[in-house]
Amino acid sequence: MYYDDRTEVFLDGEWIKAKDAKASLFDQTLHYGTGVFDGLRSYNNGNGFNIFKPAEHFKRLHKAAEKVFLKIPYPIEDLIKIAYDLIDRNNLTNAYIRPLVFAGPNMILAPSKESHFFMTAWKWAKYPGYEPLNTMISSYLKPSPKSTVVDAKIVGNYSANTLASAEAKRLGYDEAILLDHNGHLAEGPGSNIFYEKNGELFTPKLGNIFPGITRSTVLEICEELKVKVTEKDITPEEFYKADHAFFCGTATEITHISSVNGEKFKKEWEGSIGHNLHLIYQQKVMFDEYQGLTIV
Repeated sequence: MYYDDRTEVFLDGEWIKAKDAKASLFDQTLHYGTGVFDGLRSYNNGNGFNIFKPAEHFKRLHKAAEKVFLKIPYPIEDLIKIAYDLIDRNNLTNAYIRPLVFAGPNMILAPSKESHFFMTAWKWAKYPGYEPLNTMISSYLKPSPKSTVVDAKIVGNYSANTLASAEAKRLGYDEAILLDHNGHLAEGPGSNIFYEKNGELFTPKLGNIFPGITRSTVLEICEELKVKVTEKDITPEEFYKADHAFFCGTATEITHISSVNGEKFKKEWEGSIGHNLHLIYQQKVMFDEYQGLTIV
């Protein structure tokens, strides 16, 4: 799914075949989760392709690496060039790009002195799919900012997200929604969350959530189109009363949530603010402009 015999990847300054890429079984990231990653998408725009907001993504990756005491030996400009070369070398246009910074061999609970940098890309459709999602409030919580760094994509943090998603699927749902340690709405396993009520949007405030780039893009579009958005602590009870809801993220893009804990949202998705943001977002990522689309 992620590579074949021809796939090339970038590892520690060299272009090699994905099948030849290796890491040590004693790498600290494998044992203790002290690595960081990010996710970017490239889009075919009819005249080639462009990567959406690569500088923002790689700036975030640099900051994340610093927070877990790892080093990236490439400035942001070089990382952008590597990402574009990666897409070209693998004859891709619409693709998902995964950079990973991982620690070298180290079995003690202290920062590793050795860092490695890896980047790959593959064809990946919208995750988790195109159909509306039936969700549940998970029994697993978003990690507290008093326990770990929550505003970075730290490898170890995603064990809770994986467990939440697995729990939801085991119970017959499509995806999970995690609460924070205060019992407020936080996010999906790999995406931020918004809901609409009476023509306004609401989303969890910063502090206990991951500040996604797609989330910021949604806020930018809403500001330009004068759609009111409130960032606040949101109780599950408030969320149950929403008219519509959606996840957003680089992999997720904008994905309709149709129900939570078996309760369907009351109004049709088509014609909602979220649906129109989805249409505008698709134009934004391909052309970085709105092509005349507006909120209805």
